[in-house]
Amino acid sequence: MTSKVCDAILSDDEEDELVMDEEEEEKPSTSEKKKVKKEEEEDSEDVDDEDEEEEDVDDEEEEEEDSEDEGQEGDEFKTNDPQPVQISEDNMTTRKFSELGVSSWITQQLQTMHIKTATPVQAACIPRILDGSDILGCARTGTGKTLAFAIPILQKLSIDPYGIYALILTPTRELAFQIADQFTAVGKPITLKCSVIVGGRSLIHQARELSERPHIVVATPGRLADLIESDPEIIAKVFKKIQFFVLDEADRMLEGQYNDQLKPIFQSIPEKRQTLLLSATITQNINTLHKVSTRKPYFFEDKGKDDETTVDRLEQKFVVCPVAVKDAYLVYVVKNYSEKNPKSSVMIFAQTCRECQALAYMFEGLGFRVGSLHSQIPQKQRLAALSAFRSKTLQVIICTDVASRGLDIPHVDLVVNHNIPQCPKTYIHRVGRSARAGRFGSALSFVTQYDVELLQAVEKTIGKKLDELKVILEL
Repeated sequence: MTSKVCDAILSDDEEDELVMDEEEEEKPSTSEKKKVKKEEEEDSEDVDDEDEEEEDVDDEEEEEEDSEDEGQEGDEFKTNDPQPVQISEDNMTTRKFSELGVSSWITQQLQTMHIKTATPVQAACIPRILDGSDILGCARTGTGKTLAFAIPILQKLSIDPYGIYALILTPTRELAFQIADQFTAVGKPITLKCSVIVGGRSLIHQARELSERPHIVVATPGRLADLIESDPEIIAKVFKKIQFFVLDEADRMLEGQYNDQLKPIFQSIPEKRQTLLLSATITQNINTLHKVSTRKPYFFEDKGKDDETTVDRLEQKFVVCPVAVKDAYLVYVVKNYSEKNPKSSVMIFAQTCRECQALAYMFEGLGFRVGSLHSQIPQKQRLAALSAFRSKTLQVIICTDVASRGLDIPHVDLVVNHNIPQCPKTYIHRVGRSARAGRFGSALSFVTQYDVELLQAVEKTIGKKLDELKVILEL
């Protein structure tokens, strides 16, 4: 295989992110001179920004006209001040966390984690959250959405610490553990107590954890709803004084499949709270999402350059192959890529749990260091496989879409789609496991004679044509 895909190498030097100018007036000033300098830079961009915002307002009003019968909350969001803000790479500038009003103890802790500058979603949302606003944030995967809400929550918690201070809901167990790890890492100086409430663990043990009132609770909706309904007198009451309610991957959480699980949770949390909704694909569900907020939310959308929904540093290609020999093509491509990039990490997405496990057995039999991640294996094995892949003990991990959202694995060099997903959004989330935080990465999808329309739907959604990678299988 002679494509650029084979030559993609992870870059560790792309750590500094460009961050937006547009919210400059919101940041706490460090000197009068800096304020004057920033205002002069903003003046040169006013015309373009006004055009962008007018288009966004028009789109927003069209969506609200379709939902006028939804009641007062919809009308309230329609007159939200400020209007939705879009950020492009052309008006970003480097911003330090200290310029956003972040406390010195947090900035020092972030530096120990080698995080020095804020991403666009962080620069836009952190000051707003610190000011007490609700947030509706949409930013591409890998842009640091977790820290965008974790940093201001921890800063406010440090001023008035009590538990339970914040509740974060997320659709998958692995993402819940990852969010908890980031909270624990940043909150280490204040001895943060964080509890993870997910399936696959003892209900009694988790109920005891909640009764001890940790500062932060990160949960999947199904398990938390079970705990609340099993003991409404005690468990439900521990959430009555929370200050923050966060929905991560909010579009998926509010699609409808979690309605029954979310109902007892919403009944257990106070109306007076800050609501933070974040996702990589949030705009099409805007009319549903804003109703979760008890106040007028601040809407931030980072569409990026040319409105693409995948990052520019991600190289995307596809391989055409007959369905009967797709597995042979998969092994051939992964084998060639691994030989040319011996220190690389490859993530393969399969359609079903059965297919995922079968592929794992096949790669293991061929001598690959491989692990599997899907919902039909015990939680301990899932976490162990993910940990081994992060530490590069495993070179290949084969997973279902349980791993497609939110997981931060910085060194994924190549994402392989064994099948083209039915939903183009799923493709965006899958390939988003690579090329994170400004690094380079590659994505490769296998297309059979039955997948042409699915490929075209993906290309339409991401706004670009994928290049074909010619593979000649040697028999």
